Amino acid sequence: MINDQIKDKLQSLPDLPGVYIMKNAQDEIIYVGKAINLKNRVRQYFDNNKNKGRKVLAMVSHIENFEYIIVENEVEALVLESNLIKKNRPRYNIVLRDDKQYPYIKISREKFPRIKKVRNVAKDKAYYYGPYPDAYAVNDAIELFHTLYPIRTCNLNFDKEQRLDRPCLNYYIKRCNAPCIDNEDEKLYMKNIGKVKDFLENKSDEIPNRVLEIMNEASKNLDFEKAAKYRDFYRALSVIMAKQKVTNTKAEDYDIIAMSKGISFVCMQVFLMRDGKLVDRQHFIMKDIYREDKADIMSTFLKQYYLDIMYIPKEILLQVEPFDYHAINEFINQKKEGKVKISIPKLGRKKELIDMAYKNANEMIIKYEDRIDRRERKKNAGLKGLQKLLNISNLSRIECFDISNTSGVMSVGSMVVFEDGKPNPKEYRKFRINTVEGPDDYASHREVLTRRLKRADTDKGKMKTGFVNLPNLILMDGGKGQVSVAKEVVAKSGHLIEVAGLVKDDKHTTRAIIYNNEEIPIKKSDPVYKFIYQIQEEAHRFAINYHRKLMEKSMKKSELDNIKGVGEKTKKNLYQHFKTITNMKKSSVEELMEVPLIGRKQALEIYKYFRLNK
Repeated sequence: MINDQIKDKLQSLPDLPGVYIMKNAQDEIIYVGKAINLKNRVRQYFDNNKNKGRKVLAMVSHIENFEYIIVENEVEALVLESNLIKKNRPRYNIVLRDDKQYPYIKISREKFPRIKKVRNVAKDKAYYYGPYPDAYAVNDAIELFHTLYPIRTCNLNFDKEQRLDRPCLNYYIKRCNAPCIDNEDEKLYMKNIGKVKDFLENKSDEIPNRVLEIMNEASKNLDFEKAAKYRDFYRALSVIMAKQKVTNTKAEDYDIIAMSKGISFVCMQVFLMRDGKLVDRQHFIMKDIYREDKADIMSTFLKQYYLDIMYIPKEILLQVEPFDYHAINEFINQKKEGKVKISIPKLGRKKELIDMAYKNANEMIIKYEDRIDRRERKKNAGLKGLQKLLNISNLSRIECFDISNTSGVMSVGSMVVFEDGKPNPKEYRKFRINTVEGPDDYASHREVLTRRLKRADTDKGKMKTGFVNLPNLILMDGGKGQVSVAKEVVAKSGHLIEVAGLVKDDKHTTRAIIYNNEEIPIKKSDPVYKFIYQIQEEAHRFAINYHRKLMEKSMKKSELDNIKGVGEKTKKNLYQHFKTITNMKKSSVEELMEVPLIGRKQALEIYKYFRLNK
């Protein structure tokens, strides 16, 4: 079943490329995927169970929340997906054990440079371009470069004056001008290398234009085989031309920080680039009640963010210069115990990274404030609807009570408080039933309500507590019987408080409200239903959790708790040594003294207890 948080997010997904991150109840990343269209792709997981494999169904059943990162194109999405999978190794992703990389195009730094495909970036001063998500496109692009220009493929070291007596086959098929026999013009060779570099750096369209010309010419001449070949070359160039910012070849570490201001909130977006790869992102929603200046907000954020951060990179990229730039820089330098460069890029690749962070921050703040607004409208509609339904002008405080027990054992009561339609956990109270034995719901409710209203009188004049503030309406999780009990207790207390009950059907689902001895049916589509359901579920959850804790605590009790001087550590050591209580009972004083932390005096106490309580 999809929770409300996921439902809200599904409605507001953008029609943009990006990466989605699925999380479980423990907030662990269980799956990372990429999408050309985030809205269409993510919604597919939750539409229905048809045509879904076992793995997908298992994964969806564990999804409690998801996040997404917007990127420019599919290439960025592919590379970012790969980076995040390698970093987080999610349970439902296939992770390559050899940790293979997407390929790069390398142009070597040597006399008569070579062009080749590599999967790792070495510190050899060569030029690396990529990574590219399509290895076939890289292969085709490199083949094209060798087709257009006579670039060598041999491994000869010309820097060490290595030469051959005669050229290889590539010379005879006109794929190389044979620098190995000093038959190549080095200036012309480097000019051709420069054309390839300009294309890979998105500085020139000469190569793709030339490919189109050859393709069109071949098509006119009815040489369709050649035309198809150059069509494939052009497709490969399209992949190579798609820019991506999420990985660079310089293996740099950056923190990239941008913000977007909404109406009442501001979103701070932090991208973490490590070893040249965008590997993580964090976002922080901050209240912006007083509409502070961006420089002040950035300054405040940086102080708080870097206060407890363990690792600080050598460079931090900011969208906005903080108010006290020099003081912030000095603070971060001291924290790192080294030099940290804080820059506000205006052009180039770093500016593109800032823009990407801002785009995500802006998307998030719009969706966040929209979600808050929709939630508030729903709650207000539910509260106003309840006021109208019961004809009560003021419902500023509603209290709901519930009882929980296991066959009458360890009975507890809960009181949850909703103020102005919103839950106020600070005002919640829990009760351990003292005067009732067995599963008596009416008597348990009577005790809880009596204690609650008595505290309202006894705590008067004291510091404000949850009991001093009386409700406008008491909601009972039950029908006429529970309502009658509540009315009786309220009447005895002398307070004027309205009482209503929540009636369930055979399937234990709320179907109506009892008020003034009248049963008022409610449709599930009605905002009132959703509002009272939320109250009811909260009371139930609070009672169940308290009951469970008490049961767990009681089950942890041991006979050893009755022995003087036996604490938690001693208990642990006894269980580790003897395994069971039965073995402890059979043991002698000397055997007990073999246990760590137990001396003769304590051993005698344990021995005596077990002998006296056989």
